[in-house]
This record gives sequence, structure tokens and C-alpha cells, in this order.
Amino acid sequence: MLDDNEIQDNQLIIGGIPATDLAAEYGTALQVYDVSKIRSQIRAFQRVFKENDIEYAVSYASKAFACLAMYQVLAQEDAHADVVSGGELYTAIQAGFPMDHVSFHGNNKSRAELEMAISHHVGVIMLDNFYEIQLLSEVLADLDETTNVMLRVSPAVSAHTHEFIQTGQQDSKFGFDIITGQADEALQQVLNEPNMNLIGVHSHIGSQIFETDGFKIETEKLVNLMQHWHDEFGFTPQIINVGGGFGIKYTDDDHPIRPEDFVQQILTTLRAETESRGLATPAVWIEPGRSIAGPAGTTLYTVGSSKTIPEIRKYVAVDGGMGDNIRPALYGAEYDAVVANDVHDDNTELITLAGKYCESGDILIKDIELPVVQPGDIIAVLATGAYGYSMASNYNRNERPAVVFVENGKSQIAIERETYADLIHLDRNLTI
Repeated sequence: MLDDNEIQDNQLIIGGIPATDLAAEYGTALQVYDVSKIRSQIRAFQRVFKENDIEYAVSYASKAFACLAMYQVLAQEDAHADVVSGGELYTAIQAGFPMDHVSFHGNNKSRAELEMAISHHVGVIMLDNFYEIQLLSEVLADLDETTNVMLRVSPAVSAHTHEFIQTGQQDSKFGFDIITGQADEALQQVLNEPNMNLIGVHSHIGSQIFETDGFKIETEKLVNLMQHWHDEFGFTPQIINVGGGFGIKYTDDDHPIRPEDFVQQILTTLRAETESRGLATPAVWIEPGRSIAGPAGTTLYTVGSSKTIPEIRKYVAVDGGMGDNIRPALYGAEYDAVVANDVHDDNTELITLAGKYCESGDILIKDIELPVVQPGDIIAVLATGAYGYSMASNYNRNERPAVVFVENGKSQIAIERETYADLIHLDRNLTI
């Protein structure tokens, strides 16, 4: 999983800096992002659109990982961002991210969140349900504003992935169902809203997808819907947003295609389907999150205790775990790891990498061959940039880790490490 330039003198190098140096300077547990990888993947997505001469937006899915520095990198790369909460939107605002490049998702946006979005003139509101159409209509009337909107539809496409991260099947909490006519009804309601400008249709079929078939079927269904709306209601979407979900390599057992190759399949299908029907090819938006942030992130841990159960298992514990990466405990996500100062060593042993949290399920990696480690050694878990810090918690009243951005041999803090004082700053003493 590591490139040759990421290993020097048998040490792990991140963004030009030895991982052990980063651990020594910033402490562990530590989330490190190689910013060059973020930029490279965004540019790869942009390149495939340009080569196909199709209007586009690469809209980063903020839920994968969001902070001020991340939005600033996205802005530098002329990317868009989708947000799913007032907190993500507030972070983007504070980062100085261009609001016309923001789309606001969510299946239960509050009035306050919609008011914030409209007041800051976000680029588009993704409408998810009938309640939201009415709520947004009221907010727009109260603020005397107009806004662009898209309709999120459920295309009845089940991606081959974990059921918790499937979102495009008919039985989903997201979007207007196409099969039962909800999407048609939503379209007519929005077209009758004077303060809403409907610019497109959106769908998302899931996450960590390895096959292009689902995206091909999704695209075909969206073009079918596009023609139906054109023929029945005289409305043609300017934009088709196919979401994200492009799978990445976590372990040697994963064999995904390049994320930009998913996009090529989508564009090839879209052009063939629209041309065969005599329809103009719309702009295409994508919403990658994991494929941009995931491979760029590495989590550094310090080895502490170990426990050997003869003929059963050896546990090696580190100073992090489910509080900074809940995915293995939540749905069995698998990762690879290396010893930062001893990447290649024939003297290995089979261990289970355990976290420090008071749960038997706090296992980061079960059964991995690693060089023999001692307390104080640094273990790097790879490809942790998506849904690690963004899902982090203070379980057991542990502090969340620091986040560091590294590029061209220079590092800087992106998010400070929490302190014990941070853990209680919202607590109040009992007075009754």
C-alpha cells in the first residue's frame, strides 16, 4: 500500500517527514494528513471531466473529515464542498470557503440550519423530503430570499457494500422515491415555489463501492428520470449529481479501481444515454469524500502494554482506539498497519492491535503480522483519513487526538489536541 517514496531507510515517511519525528513533536495518538495526496486526487477527478469536455463540480463530502484547514485546501484546488449540518457549514464559513461552492445536504435540516444556509447564500440546498420543501419555503419567505435547489431521489440501486452505508436502495431514509411517484410530486411542488430555482437532481447509492455496475445503473435511471420529467413536466435538469462512494484500498485484500475510473464510467454511460435520446448532456457533479481524505490520512499510535494468551492470541495495546477510529468496532472495517521505524523486518509475529478503551470490542486490527514491537514504538495505521476523526468521541473521557497537515517536508497543526480542561468546559457544578 505504501509507495517507494514513503519508505526511506526502513522508516515511514509522511509528506517528506519521518513518522517518528511527527510523533515526537506532536505526541500520539496523532492523525496526520499528507496534503499532496488530497490535492492529487482532486486534480485527478477534475482531469477526467476536462478530458471528456463535460461541465462538472467535484464536491468534497465534508462528513469524511472537516476542519478549517481542510476547507482551505479545497478552496485552493477550486473544489466544491457538501455539508450535512450547521456545524460543517459554520466551519466552512469560518474558513472563508466560497459559499457559492457549497451544497447543503441532510434528511432533517432544522429551521436554524436552513436560515444560516440562506443567510450566507450557499450555492444549493439539497431537498430530501416533503417536510423540507415546506420548511424551506417558509424560511425563504421570511428572509425574502431565493435559492437554488436540487431534489435528492432514491433510485432503487443497492450498492455492494455494508448495509449501514447503503443509501440508494428504495427502502432508505434519504430522498424522494422514484418508483412510487414521490419524485414527480416533489418536482411539481418545487416548480410551483417562486423562491426556489430547481437546477438538478441528486442521488447517492452508498459508500466504499468497488464495482462500476451500480454507478452505470444509477446513471441510466437518472437519465430515464430526466427524460420523463422533460416529457411529462417540461423540466430538464441542468445538473445530474451522482454522489460519491468510490472505494479505496484499506488492506491488500481490497482491489478497487482508481476513483477517477468510476467517474469515467459514469460519463461514458451518461453521454451514450443522453445522445441516444436526443437530450442535451447535463453538467455532472460528484461528491467524493473517502476517496479524497481516506488515503491521505495516517494515524500514529504509541505501543504500551501487551498480553499473550498461549496458543490463542497476543494483544498489543496502543494509546488510541475506538475513540479516534470507531469503524472497526462499528461495522468491522479493516485496516493495514506498519511499525513506523521498522517497516520491513523479517522478525515478525502475529498480533491483535487493541485500543485503550474499556470495551472488549475496541480492536483496531485483528490478526496482523508486524515486526516485534516494544513499549514506546510507533505503529502507523494506514488510510485512516476518512471517518476517523470525524466520528471521534470522548468515550471514557479521553481527549480527541491532534490533527497535523504535512506537505513538502513541512508540518502544521490543523486541530489542537484536546486537553482534560476541554473535556469539562461545558460541565456545570451541581447547585441544587
